[in-house]
Amino acid sequence: MLPYDNPRLKQFLSELEVIDTAKLEKAYDQAQKTKEPLGELLIEKDLISDEDLGKVLSDMLSVPLARLSQVSVPQDLLHIVPEVYSRKHRVICFGKDSAGLKLGMENPGDSDVISFIAKKAGEKIHPYLITTRDFDQAVSLYKKDLQASFDQLLVSQVNSASASPQSDVPVSKLVDMLIEYAYTNRASDIHIEPEKKISLVRFRIDGILHDVLQLPKNLHEQVVSKIKVSARLRTDERFSAQDGRMTASLPQEELDIRVSIVPIVNGEKVVMRLLSSRVRQFSLRDLGMSASNLKKVEVGFAKPYGMVLSTGPTGSGKTTTIYSILKIINTREVNIATIEDPVEYDIQNINQIQVNPKTNLTFASGLRAILRQDPNIIFVGEIRDQETADIAVNAAMTGHLVLSTLHTNDSATTLPRLIDMGIEPFLVASTVNVIIGQRLVRKICTKCRVSSDVPASELAHRLPPVLAKKYLTKETVRTYLGKGCPVCHHTGYSGRVGIFEVMQITDSVRKLITAKADASEIIKAAVQDGMLTMLEDGVTKILSGETTLDEVLRATAE
Repeated sequence: MLPYDNPRLKQFLSELEVIDTAKLEKAYDQAQKTKEPLGELLIEKDLISDEDLGKVLSDMLSVPLARLSQVSVPQDLLHIVPEVYSRKHRVICFGKDSAGLKLGMENPGDSDVISFIAKKAGEKIHPYLITTRDFDQAVSLYKKDLQASFDQLLVSQVNSASASPQSDVPVSKLVDMLIEYAYTNRASDIHIEPEKKISLVRFRIDGILHDVLQLPKNLHEQVVSKIKVSARLRTDERFSAQDGRMTASLPQEELDIRVSIVPIVNGEKVVMRLLSSRVRQFSLRDLGMSASNLKKVEVGFAKPYGMVLSTGPTGSGKTTTIYSILKIINTREVNIATIEDPVEYDIQNINQIQVNPKTNLTFASGLRAILRQDPNIIFVGEIRDQETADIAVNAAMTGHLVLSTLHTNDSATTLPRLIDMGIEPFLVASTVNVIIGQRLVRKICTKCRVSSDVPASELAHRLPPVLAKKYLTKETVRTYLGKGCPVCHHTGYSGRVGIFEVMQITDSVRKLITAKADASEIIKAAVQDGMLTMLEDGVTKILSGETTLDEVLRATAE
């Protein structure tokens, strides 16, 4: 239970004048109607950041704020509070000094919890406020020692297999444990790959695959069969590709999982995509969008009609960006409909349609159907062909706000791509409001981040001369990197952040579109009108210690 009610927080925020009064009033009214915590709603609407909300609540409650993402929590202190109790009461023991134990609490006024832990630990307790999102990330620390659990389960499986070969209980536990371990380590995908002598399990964390477990080869088919049953796939089909869905009941949420199975030389390979609702908690600020870029995007989606496009390669966070925008504009006053392939996350009060080629429900046919449903706002999962592009542009012209994604290298190449799809240049120029080009880069782990001063010349030769001249104005530059620690699996990185370029369709850009100018001319005009390129946004994040030059160059390389 949160330590405040909506009216109290609203009054405190009004007195501080940290949020525009009209926007605060509107968010408060929505929170009262939907029974949501006002603080969470303000974060979703990008009206305040999680950290700033924590600072406001700290002042309001007169309790110090702890940022668990920025401290290293010793395992012996962590386990003073058992995991079950920690999750139930939203508390974590994160530090100790001569004065006693430091206890992070969502509700630092809960005297019963403080008394219980003080009695159990035999120590004086000093409560600290922690935010909901900070706790949700920190509670995964309890699962850092699951490798030992895997080994123990494998031993029991080998023993039970010799006594009772038909028993699949350990295999069920193994699959459940794989999913839970992947979830707590923020993995987006689980790969189970048969090799000649073993079955290799790998997790994709922050866009990079990591080997996490080797299974005995004789277990591989049992694991695959268990997954097939859960995903309602044919267990007797081993030579064709199959796709399905399953769910996993975790303490945090009902996790939706997409399953893909394909036959390879050594058996069947399984890839499970974890569709966690935690992604929905990201605001545009959380994703790494700067204040200036955020303002341009807000101008784009504030219009009642036109197109807002997010572009980039597969895995660059396009859908997450669009979902973050949908959360901001999702109110009871508008009708929002989507056509997606697949529907990755359910959003309350939004009508979401799943593409289904078997019933001829394509992006184009689904979009036509949506237009007969009296929508205000439409999200088209991806513009792939001329027919979908035609309908989307016409919808944007006739009073609808259309959001969509395209696979292009940057914001500027999106415009010629639409023209290549057969859309008239003057229609592109008059309907597109804003284009968001983006990539994802790994963030430096805050637990093991260190800094050093390096000669500017070392960085200058790796950057375009224009950027080197603009940003490297001193002889030395402070750069940052992660040394590697257990929290980041000794990679030096933990989590990801977006680097963006936001192109507004200004008069000069509009003229170039109509004249069918190429992307290089359009991007020059956009930069002259104030656009920061993705590489520039990346450089600012390097200098602020969020990521490294290697990451930015890797993500922006074409």
